[in-house]
Amino acid sequence: QVQLVESGGGLVQPGGSLKLSCAASGFTFTNYATSWFRQIPGKERELVASISNFPGSTRYADSVKGRFIISRDNAKNMWLLQMNSLKVDDTGVYYCSASGIRMTFWGQGIQVTVSS
Repeated sequence: QVQLVESGGGLVQPGGSLKLSCAASGFTFTNYATSWFRQIPGKERELVASISNFPGSTRYADSVKGRFIISRDNAKNMWLLQMNSLKVDDTGVYYCSASGIRMTFWGQGIQVTVSS
């Protein structure tokens, strides 16, 4: 009964902010690194940001550095993606992911649309 459920997506104007959340259940959360990926129309799926099992080690795609912040709350079994200064090019489907030593779990994806 592994579940990863995204929330917080929607429509926002360029320059605005949005916060995505991923709530997980059914596995030992602290054994998994957590990430956000996105699929932009016409492009391959890309890693947006990742954070290690415990807070402190993060990675960001060059295109979002300085604008997005990834965090996780082990007590709540969830991780967040704070997106600031959003651009039209950020539009796409965002997926949360949890990666363990041998297994990887995925959410169903959530739409983020940046448009005026």
